[in-house]
Amino acid sequence: MVKLDYSQHQCPYPVVETRKQILANPNQSLEVLVGDPAGRDNVSRLATKMGYQAVAEKVGAGFSLTLTPIAGENEMTTPGQVAPIAATTGKTVIYCGSDRMGDGDNPFGRVLMINFLTTLLEMEPLPDIILFVNSGIDLTTAGSAVLEALKTLELRGVDIASCGLCLDFYQKKEQLQVGRVTNMYEMVEVQCQAARVITP
Repeated sequence: MVKLDYSQHQCPYPVVETRKQILANPNQSLEVLVGDPAGRDNVSRLATKMGYQAVAEKVGAGFSLTLTPIAGENEMTTPGQVAPIAATTGKTVIYCGSDRMGDGDNPFGRVLMINFLTTLLEMEPLPDIILFVNSGIDLTTAGSAVLEALKTLELRGVDIASCGLCLDFYQKKEQLQVGRVTNMYEMVEVQCQAARVITP
């Protein structure tokens, strides 16, 4: 079993390096050490996407993940090979890189963003995923004026994903109220493979 220690690194480093190791060692089990819950969740999602079973165990202040290949369980994925996320399914991604819409007056920009996200509830079809980055994470954390709208979108199948590094930088990870935490690797991958990316 290949052992990898990324416990001193922040995402997306553990995800990027784990992917490299999976590609370099197909059909081989890996043990990956990460330093925080975000690393655990992000590496686990990557492993599942690449056809591996991920089992996490708390070790000290971090986590140990055992990744075991499960070839044949997913028709789209074999160990070491990533299934296309959006290129063949026409997924729509909305990228919120700010808590404001457009440039100009900041308070007015925030009003526009609130209107944009609440108006999404009336759209058909809905977007597949909404990414929240930098100050955009203010929209998914405590005090946001659009939490109810985002929770409704999530209940209707929209993937609500906030940048983990951004939540850490603004010290708001504990204030996340809707959706899940994502990482830079996944955000880049999702956008590159999307049929369309919309930036309000």
